[in-house]
Amino acid sequence: MTSSATRTGILIGAVLALTWIVIGFWAFFFVAIAMIVGAVIGRIIDGKLNVAGLVDAFRGKRSSS
Repeated sequence: MTSSATRTGILIGAVLALTWIVIGFWAFFFVAIAMIVGAVIGRIIDGKLNVAGLVDAFRGKRSSS
């Protein structure tokens, strides 16, 4: 039996592939970006993403000394 993450990955791949085939590349691109944004927001809400640490990383600050 496959894991839940594997099934989710297969579903996401199928949605993206069908979007590309039926609507075209740019629709695929925007759907992929929307899925990434949704995943990031979900991780923030679940508390699994440290936003302050992410902002510091983009600013070039190191977390370790």
